[in-house]
Amino acid sequence: MDNFQIETAQNINIHHNIAGVGERILAFFIDLAIIVIYMILSGLIIAGATNGAGDQWMYYTVLGLPTMLYYLLWETFWNGQTPGKAILDIRVVRKDGSRPTFSNYLTRWLLRLIDISASSGAVAVVTILFTGKGQRLGDLAAGTTVITEKKKFGIEHTLGASFSEDYTPKYPQVTVLSDQDVQEIKNLYQTAKAEGHHHIILNLSQKVAELLDVKFEERPMEFLDRVVTDYNYYTSQ
Repeated sequence: MDNFQIETAQNINIHHNIAGVGERILAFFIDLAIIVIYMILSGLIIAGATNGAGDQWMYYTVLGLPTMLYYLLWETFWNGQTPGKAILDIRVVRKDGSRPTFSNYLTRWLLRLIDISASSGAVAVVTILFTGKGQRLGDLAAGTTVITEKKKFGIEHTLGASFSEDYTPKYPQVTVLSDQDVQEIKNLYQTAKAEGHHHIILNLSQKVAELLDVKFEERPMEFLDRVVTDYNYYTSQ
């Protein structure tokens, strides 16, 4: 799974996992199935209500307009997700990890005609594979990408779980913390990092520094790493 890193104005590095092509294709087919089901049911309801005498404008308004605006409306009002994307836990974000504006969503939607509709998705797939940041033409123009929010748990997700034999701790004040305190710090840190909430990481690092009565010179994420690693060091002695 590819990922990209951004650095915020607070010097916090945030990693995002790029949604895979397979995930995006599957989300597309889920959304397509929803659209087809909607069109069939709506068509039957209109036909039943009008005894088959519904005019062309009625069919266009009820069937055509919602399906045409499906992606634009869902992504705009559901924080970058359509039902298909929500099921696959993927989301549209700006390249800096923030929530896109309406103009970003509009640009992506307009270029779907080239990316997906006119080429049956071939242009989108090729562009996503070659950009390396999960961007089709619409994303490149809008400055967006699609990330996965699936949580990956493993040894790499345990904050400061191990240290080398020659490790030198920096903050002996960490011994005032309890196991529960450190676990809460780890949980908050990992959740904020996974979801790109850099303001939470910044506030957490400031709160921990205040609790320990220390001033740190590292970046907030490095400071939190160091605090938990130091705690593990002292409690293992």
